[in-house]
Amino acid sequence: MKLIVQIPCYNEEETLPQVVADIPRAVPGFDRVEILVVDDGSTDRTAQVALELGVDHLVRLRQNQGLAGAFKAGLDACLSRGADVIVNTDGDHQYPGSSIPDLTLPILEGRADIVIGDRQTDTIEHFSWMKRNLQAVGSRVVRALSGTQVPDAVSGFRAISREAAVKLNIVSRFSYTIEMLIQAGSSRLAVTSIPIRTNPVTRESRLARSTPGFVSQSVSTMARIHSMYRPLRTFTLIGAVVGAMGAIPIIRFLYFFSIGEGDGHIQSLVLGGVLVIIGFVTLLIGLVSDLINFNRQLLEMTLERVRRLELDRPMPAEDPAAEDSTGG
Repeated sequence: MKLIVQIPCYNEEETLPQVVADIPRAVPGFDRVEILVVDDGSTDRTAQVALELGVDHLVRLRQNQGLAGAFKAGLDACLSRGADVIVNTDGDHQYPGSSIPDLTLPILEGRADIVIGDRQTDTIEHFSWMKRNLQAVGSRVVRALSGTQVPDAVSGFRAISREAAVKLNIVSRFSYTIEMLIQAGSSRLAVTSIPIRTNPVTRESRLARSTPGFVSQSVSTMARIHSMYRPLRTFTLIGAVVGAMGAIPIIRFLYFFSIGEGDGHIQSLVLGGVLVIIGFVTLLIGLVSDLINFNRQLLEMTLERVRRLELDRPMPAEDPAAEDSTGG
């Protein structure tokens, strides 16, 4: 059994040594533990530091692809290097390497396909009251959308089995965390979580420049991904709400018409009719989107089969000191 710990990095030359030093080189249940660094187009010495630290693999992206792009590149590289389990951790040393054995245990025991490290955000001192509550509300919404029971939906500290990694197809450019959970729920993957502590803060988050910006991008990601994987439910709900709004003025018009005063309320009939038509069209869009969703599932099945065929081919011998170069 091989465990590969991947570390997506963008300008992390100062914190990367701490992250690598904190990763255990022996984990119960695994014969080998390897470290893979994804240099996401860094402009500092992140790649050179990674080589100096003696990491097993280095993937270099020529241009910054963002957190989701770096995560996806790392996932593909870990699979091609024979990882049975992949652990993702951040380059800012937020997550403790000592928790990796606990994080991988549910997968080794066959109880889970994906394990999320729960930071217990309500206990993190440097999180403001607003941030704690936004995290709680956001995680609650993601649980409802994904059908999973994960307390900390945006935690990047997660273990992924090989089978789950082969099935994942990240398309978001913002962050992989929310999309991965919704996709895992749609694919009926077993997802669980374990409580973890967090290390002291080394720098501010780079995922978004402000809390409103993070909330806005997270909401748009949730709406887009949920519409992609469950379009009929999404558009049926929207169509039903709009149709119900249209029924109210129509009923109002019918009431006045029944008592002989309909001439002065024709606007209600027009407004209600327009809203009902919009609701019906929205429902039709949901039906068409659902058919497209079936085609997407067929494409994902084909992609999974192609990926498995590619992974079954033997990899050429790799020089541990060599740098991998992946185009951006």
